Amino acid sequence: MTPNFIGVAGLPRAGSTLLCQMLAQHPEVHCEGHSSPLCNMLLGIRRMVSDDQFFLAQLDNSFDSSYGHLASAMQGFLRGWHHDSSKKAVVDKNRAWLHSIELLLQLAPEAKLIICIRELGQIYGSIEAQHQKTILVDFVDHLADYDRFGRADMLFAKDKAIGAPLMSLNAVQDLPAKVKERLYFLRFEDLMAQPVAAMSHIYAWLGLTPLEIDPGNLPVGIRESDSHYRMKYLHKQSNGITAPRQHEIPPRIQAHIEKACAWYYDLYYPVQRFPGI
Repeated sequence: MTPNFIGVAGLPRAGSTLLCQMLAQHPEVHCEGHSSPLCNMLLGIRRMVSDDQFFLAQLDNSFDSSYGHLASAMQGFLRGWHHDSSKKAVVDKNRAWLHSIELLLQLAPEAKLIICIRELGQIYGSIEAQHQKTILVDFVDHLADYDRFGRADMLFAKDKAIGAPLMSLNAVQDLPAKVKERLYFLRFEDLMAQPVAAMSHIYAWLGLTPLEIDPGNLPVGIRESDSHYRMKYLHKQSNGITAPRQHEIPPRIQAHIEKACAWYYDLYYPVQRFPGI
């Protein structure tokens, strides 16, 4: 049986590590937890074959069969990545899945995507707080020399840690309804407030057998590399859920974020996700 494909994407510091930790508890789910190169590799295959003169020449005279070869090969690559799983579903974590959702659904029509989101000021605050703890080390994209406002502005640039996935979230508005149906938006605040209800809702949406998690007794899996991100974006796991403290954001920075990203608050924070939260 080919397992159903579940992608995990979304914003940084929005709970994707914790989500994967809890998904891994379900007996029907295979979830390694750390970020996967699979999406990047599929995008690389597409770029490579699009420049291959032999393949392009075949498209001239035998488009259907040649395009079919490519589709079969890329589908096989996706399926083969988790070839050793005997579970009902496999989880693959990569922020690029949201940007690549239509490609993913071409290869795995049953695929679903869980997108982790969080109030943007607190995302910035979490990154800035960790930077202050590691201020002698620069970011991968060299943001340490900026002042706090400048660093916040750069983090939201279209090719940076917050800005790049934020652009993908904005683009969701343009997707066909049948694609949007494959997307589940999980607010970090909801996951913290009612983890049992949130995970039960997710398991049902994924078509998995009901399971009630114990938020005070979570198995800890393999930890993702933090040095790769220069210790700025930690992926620490713990055996229990503890809501993080609220970060104090300078009013000027918070106002700038809310003004620049008003669409985000309108789309993803107008109402509460679960009754009672």
